[in-house]
Amino acid sequence: MTAPTRTGSGPATGAAASAAAASAGGVGPAAAPAPADGAAGPAFAPATGPVTGTPHLLDAAAVTAYRAAVRAGAPAARTADASPVHAFVLAHALADETARVLAAGEPEPPTVVHLAQEIRLARPVRPGETLVPTLEVAGARREPQGTRVAVRTRLTGDDGRDTVPVGDAATAAVAELTTTALLQGATGVAPFGSLPPAAPPPASGEKGEPSVVTRELTAAQVRAYAHAAGDLNPIHLDPAAARAAGFETVLVHGMHVIALACEEIADRYADGDIARITAVGGRFSAPVHPGVPVELTLQPDGGPGAPRAVRFSCRTPAGPAVKSGWVELAPEGGARDA
Repeated sequence: MTAPTRTGSGPATGAAASAAAASAGGVGPAAAPAPADGAAGPAFAPATGPVTGTPHLLDAAAVTAYRAAVRAGAPAARTADASPVHAFVLAHALADETARVLAAGEPEPPTVVHLAQEIRLARPVRPGETLVPTLEVAGARREPQGTRVAVRTRLTGDDGRDTVPVGDAATAAVAELTTTALLQGATGVAPFGSLPPAAPPPASGEKGEPSVVTRELTAAQVRAYAHAAGDLNPIHLDPAAARAAGFETVLVHGMHVIALACEEIADRYADGDIARITAVGGRFSAPVHPGVPVELTLQPDGGPGAPRAVRFSCRTPAGPAVKSGWVELAPEGGARDA
């Protein structure tokens, strides 16, 4: 999600890393009564119904470029499947526009701080298929630093293969994403709805030996990721723009770090088969800068043999960058539709 000025992942105090910078169809705000807490200024509530965005063709070359950007400096991917994080790449434009609409009534454009992300896949997204994002704002809550919002986005296929009845309609649930963000400094959104709680897989009670992997992402790798993900926000590319936004230098995209964790987990615990990742989630706590070591701690969960889940965390010398990360894995040879 991106505000008109800058975007980030980080704590509510204002440290940030990235989300996305693109534009698509959005959701329009509707007038609402002033909130009971007596905040000054008009309050707006977003439309409550789902909004459908522009269909996206998942080009095979784009899938390859994205995974190559994430795996820069590592061996080539063992399969041509899409990263589970590619679902976020396809969905973020609609969430980005929603953030813009929510912030439209503010005197100054707020910073959008990407706080947490969850992605759940009914099946892997397929290179060559067209996917349609549909977004609904789940809720908004006023906080001392601004307004916390949560949006749910569904990616549906257009080929009918995954269509199942839901209520009086039919829908194709290829992937479901929950994005939580802080509109830092925003006071014009009326609180409503509820914020979905994090839903990591339950602990199995048995843990394997952890692995610790250290990677250092360069500015060139960040640029390659920006182009592969379609996120050309200048805070990731231009040191002057990053400093003007209050950062020391350019930022690594937060979802770049999540995607890197997915690749490392697939290599170590799924025989390189990234299509076995059925879900991923994590909370952003601080920015990552190029040229700084990123330590990934991977903790398999599920007892001896192939794990069904892997917890992960990411930290830099400055402290934690991603907390409470997790990945769910389908069993080897499972009946997932690839």
